[in-house]
Amino acid sequence: MDYKNLNLKIGLECHQQLSGEKLFCSCNTNLKEENEEIQIKRKIRAVAGEAGEKDTAALYEEARDRTFVYHGYKDEYCLVECDDEPIHKINQEALKTALGVAKLLKLKIPKKVKVMRKIISDGSCVSGFQRLFICGTESKNSYIKTSQGKVKVNLLSLEEDACKIIKTEENKVHYSLSRVGIPLLELATNSNIKTPKQARETAETIGMIFRSFPLTRRGLGTIRQDINLSIKNGSRVELKGFQNIRQMPKVIEKEIERQLALVKQGKKVPEEVRKVEPDNTTTFLRPLPGKARYYPETDHLETTIPKQLLKQIKLPELIIEKSLSLEKSYNISSELAKGIIENKIDLKKLTKTYPRISPNLIAHILIESPKEIKSRFNIDKKLKESDLKFIFEALNQNKITKEAVIEIALDLLKNKKVSLEDYKQIPEKEIEKEIENIVAKNPGASINALMGILMGKFKGKIEGKKLVEIIKKFISF
Repeated sequence: MDYKNLNLKIGLECHQQLSGEKLFCSCNTNLKEENEEIQIKRKIRAVAGEAGEKDTAALYEEARDRTFVYHGYKDEYCLVECDDEPIHKINQEALKTALGVAKLLKLKIPKKVKVMRKIISDGSCVSGFQRLFICGTESKNSYIKTSQGKVKVNLLSLEEDACKIIKTEENKVHYSLSRVGIPLLELATNSNIKTPKQARETAETIGMIFRSFPLTRRGLGTIRQDINLSIKNGSRVELKGFQNIRQMPKVIEKEIERQLALVKQGKKVPEEVRKVEPDNTTTFLRPLPGKARYYPETDHLETTIPKQLLKQIKLPELIIEKSLSLEKSYNISSELAKGIIENKIDLKKLTKTYPRISPNLIAHILIESPKEIKSRFNIDKKLKESDLKFIFEALNQNKITKEAVIEIALDLLKNKKVSLEDYKQIPEKEIEKEIENIVAKNPGASINALMGILMGKFKGKIEGKKLVEIIKKFISF
């Protein structure tokens, strides 16, 4: 596609949850959702905003006439989430993190915090609005570097996250109050992203910057990206719900194709919010909200940001910088280094504790082995610290080979008792004798065929490389 001729414009909105307490109260953010204590039922009714107009999205939701049921769980909600009590003081740790991100990206930091309300019309906030305030605005140096040029960063806000859907039934939606109020960074770029590939690269860089700050949450759903997109003769459309950032270029391409088809048919491309589906297509979600949905928060006074607070904020070393340092220090791949950093693993301490295990093997066991277990055996569990210690000590004492790690890990994950005797290395002479017998019984068999037989027999008891060396002694090429 000729993106330049299409006058393609893409802007990103990236959202990152923060850990600790909620933004405007002291409820925890653990999301355990245990011991339900309350249920609240509400409906959406559109009202005029600051501009004297009713929000289009709110009018649409009112016409749908849905009922929203909110479930409150012990220690994860309070009267603030229920809209029955004014908000408390802003979470200072979350504020420091947001100001740190603004400082790192060279955004202009406002002198005062003015909390605003934004109408949320899908029922995901009990009050019908979400609170937010601006922490940084565009400067001449606020941009993200990409391989296709700089992408301007326009705005950084700190806001409350919305409720999580539990289930839907007919004309009723059930929400959990546990997520609403969790501090959420929202970073918006300019619409000068030129290609789908650049959009993905920008999103990945922003995600890396967010994760470089210690307060950011990890795991599925803790970071979300939305795309604003338009083409020549089209309209601005917002795409929400990316499950995997890798699908972003394909989703953008399909949205461009959808808009082009409408333009060719002489139809108007409506301004709307669309949901990203698993097959990379999009479906209508709701009309695109307008500026009429913003109005000042009445329960919170304008707050000055002390200069002393800004001076106290120390910027973290970025993940990419830490990763490069690890790669050089321990001669490991960039993927392993990145995994070590993002999982907050102290590789230096582990290499000192287990000096006979290479740093590369330690990193591989911690980062790649869980992925292999998940893909091969569909087990998505983490080994306990005591189990990892058991494996590392056995490797360090040369009681097992690296080939035995996956088998032992599987048994430990299944709560089976593991005996290292079952994985004890076999003397080379005994292996040679066995190989000689198998080669004699399978004349003309390839190395791969013999390896298949022998790995089944000596599973986890000898290194594959060593096995190939021995086999070559007994076959002719």
